[in-house]
Amino acid sequence: MCRIAGAPWTLLPLLALLAALHQAPIQATGEITLCKTGFPEDVYSAVLSRGVHEGQPLLNVNFSNCNGKRKVHYESSEPGDFKVDEDGVVYAARSFPLATEHAKFLIYAQDKETQEKWQMAVKLSLNPTITDSLVKEPQEVEEIVFPRQLSNHNGYLQRQKRDWVIPPINLPENSRGPFPQELVRIRSDRDKNLSLRYSVTGPGADQPPTGIFIINPISGQLSVTKPLDREQIARFHLRAHAVDINGNQVENPIDIVINVIDMNDNRPEFLHQVWNGTVPEGSKPGTYVMTVTAIDADDPNTLNGMLRYRILSQAPSSSSPNMFTINNETGDIITVAAGLDREKVQQYTLIIQATDMEGNPTYGLSNTATAVITITDVNDNPPEFTAMTFYGEVPENRVDVIVANLTVTDKDQPHTPAWNAVYRITGGDPTGRFIIQTDPNSNDGLVTVAKPIDFETNRMFVLTVAAENQVPLAKGIQHPPQSTATVSVTVIDVNENPYFTPNPKLVRHEEGLRAGTMLTTFTAQDPDRYMQQNIRYTKLYDPANWLKIDPVNGQITTIAVLDREAPSVKNNMYNATFLASDNGIPPMSGTGTLQIYLLDINDNAPQVLPQEAETCETPDPNSINITALDYDIDPNAGPFAFDLPLSPPSIKRNWTITRLNGDFAQLNLKIKFLEAGIYEVPIIITDSGNPPKSNTSVLRVKVCQCDSNGDCTDVDRIVGAGLGTGAIIAILLCIIILLILVLMFVVWMKRRDKERQAKQLLIDPEDDVRDNILKYDEEGGGEEDQDYDLSQLQQPDTVEPDAIKPVGIRRLDERPIHAEPQYPVRSAAPHPGDIGDFINEGLKAADNDPTAPPYDSLLVFDYEGSGSTAGSLSSLNSSSSGGEQDYDYLNDWGPRFKKLADMYGGGDD
Repeated sequence: MCRIAGAPWTLLPLLALLAALHQAPIQATGEITLCKTGFPEDVYSAVLSRGVHEGQPLLNVNFSNCNGKRKVHYESSEPGDFKVDEDGVVYAARSFPLATEHAKFLIYAQDKETQEKWQMAVKLSLNPTITDSLVKEPQEVEEIVFPRQLSNHNGYLQRQKRDWVIPPINLPENSRGPFPQELVRIRSDRDKNLSLRYSVTGPGADQPPTGIFIINPISGQLSVTKPLDREQIARFHLRAHAVDINGNQVENPIDIVINVIDMNDNRPEFLHQVWNGTVPEGSKPGTYVMTVTAIDADDPNTLNGMLRYRILSQAPSSSSPNMFTINNETGDIITVAAGLDREKVQQYTLIIQATDMEGNPTYGLSNTATAVITITDVNDNPPEFTAMTFYGEVPENRVDVIVANLTVTDKDQPHTPAWNAVYRITGGDPTGRFIIQTDPNSNDGLVTVAKPIDFETNRMFVLTVAAENQVPLAKGIQHPPQSTATVSVTVIDVNENPYFTPNPKLVRHEEGLRAGTMLTTFTAQDPDRYMQQNIRYTKLYDPANWLKIDPVNGQITTIAVLDREAPSVKNNMYNATFLASDNGIPPMSGTGTLQIYLLDINDNAPQVLPQEAETCETPDPNSINITALDYDIDPNAGPFAFDLPLSPPSIKRNWTITRLNGDFAQLNLKIKFLEAGIYEVPIIITDSGNPPKSNTSVLRVKVCQCDSNGDCTDVDRIVGAGLGTGAIIAILLCIIILLILVLMFVVWMKRRDKERQAKQLLIDPEDDVRDNILKYDEEGGGEEDQDYDLSQLQQPDTVEPDAIKPVGIRRLDERPIHAEPQYPVRSAAPHPGDIGDFINEGLKAADNDPTAPPYDSLLVFDYEGSGSTAGSLSSLNSSSSGGEQDYDYLNDWGPRFKKLADMYGGGDD
């Protein structure tokens, strides 16, 4: 049978008592003013049991920190007995029985920065309802005995009756020790006969988090080693084991459940430190605004996690210091007073406090957050004009001109539909000549001309204008008289363009009118009736120069014969443009078009078409079809009459013409055979005009030999067909240009080959480094600008010294005569006969001359001026040091360097 051995188990009532003392043991009274910095009460009263244990929480002092920025440090007047942590929890510093000397003490709160100090008193009293048996400390630790196992009785197994379940152990969190703290002792009835070892397993013992609970393997004493935190682990489930010294299990494991009792050690925390909400202005009381929410990590099923909300402060306090209220349980903020006006207060800031312990200001922990409530705008203010009448003026005939700026005021929020103005013209503009646009930045109304205005018709407009918003006004708000204004617009007379009437003007005349004939009068009108102005006329466009206009009266007269067949006449119509100008300020002008419809007369004789043709030597198998070309039109054109002249007689003897219809005729050979060649056949063509007009046209006919199909087969066809003079000249020019291009290309190729050969003489293709050589400005000319004869190299004894050379013929880039010291002139060597020997003799003379200048006695190099830091090539070592060099590599440079290889690379020879 399972049982608990020893004295009655007083641990559970004690733990329950401690929890009760912490959760609601203290009774305090008092009221707290709205956000007053300091302790809400001067005296706190707490009812306790008779004995006080070390680390036992006594009560929670609440310090009102309005701005939330103060850092407060708490102290006790009796630090040896009572201490206060940073959260305001007052606890016992040691264990002692409550006596009268401990009945009252002081708590101090001091600002760490400003050193400002506050104090309050704590009064403790005994609770007479708690009996002494409940507050007595336990004299011994409770024991948990393993239940008996199945036993063998008379050969039969008997089952132990399970008549109770081991209750859980309740252990408060945040206990201050001392540790390890004994909880319960586990033992087995068999420890009298056997040496047993006890152990516990499970999370908190041998599983993470390990080491929180330990057991004495000999005595079975179960202890806790550190303070527990319910917010991390609210319950531990352990299993106790009993084995002998050999590790054999002697008892079945028993379950031990340890519940962590919640303490009020967590302040409420708002989900957001700043909450934002909106409410329309003019809202009625009871309008929902927003909801703030805080959470508490303590047990929500106890008072430690039960939160209550309240509003600590409201800024600003107008129009009412209590414009809003909050549901203390849900955190819903609603309006409680009327008078929300965005134009007066645009935003309210509320300090919201959340307190646990059901909002108890004495024992509960609290925290604050900020609620920012923005008052949104509604259209409760209509736009009002700043003046009752606005004035403006506009020149006539101008459009898209701003006449006047209409200014309004609106107290609603700028750049919102409740502020944006919409203007309407309600009167004074029946034809819609004005529109009003709204400036999006200034909200002004821009009165603009939409249609041209004529000063001679309307000199002034008086408009009635109304201003509204993009959204209707709030219910109950009416438009005041200031929402309507008058706009007076004055029209300014300006000089306008004269205009021709009608424009264009159409007149009809026969072509062929003689020069000086008056065609019509084309005049313009001046729309400026109130201005005394004169109009003068000029010709602006006359493509054929047939007309002139009188500058005063506008009479148009011909100055040439009008010809309907002229290129400037299109579809029998001739167009001319005239300009009318007034003498106003500034002068204005207008144009008019005169259209002359020219009636045709029979002034053009018909011509044969085509003008060239070919036919066979015999009448068969083909003939020539011809027609007539007449630039006149009906009835002065076809039908045409075709005939052959009487002279010369060979025409009618060889040819015959037959009329096919009114426009076509057929020419045939009259004789059986006509010798091949080119014949000119005159044809008389007469039109149908009244009177008719005749013309003799020549048809060039090529007579040739034909095949069976009637096509010319002889070579004379090409000659007979013939090319015009212009075509022949064009062909010859093309041939000449082509020959010139070919010649230029050949010359260019030869010159290119010469340049390439010249370069190859100087540079071996294997050693060509032209890609790496940059050509700079030339420092001297070639042989063409030398003033001496190179042939003298064959007669070096005839070379004149520089000193006797005339100054007038000296090159500018030569070495100056008197600018530098003179060197002795070497004696001229006898005529060597061979240029190579001559150079060798000169080289030896230079080697033996200690005063030899940088210039040898034979060649004159380009002189670059004195003072150059670069040395001359002539100053390099000559043959005196050449023996020390190996010139055999010259043999590898090809045939161009064979001579040098023989001279320097051949040894002593």
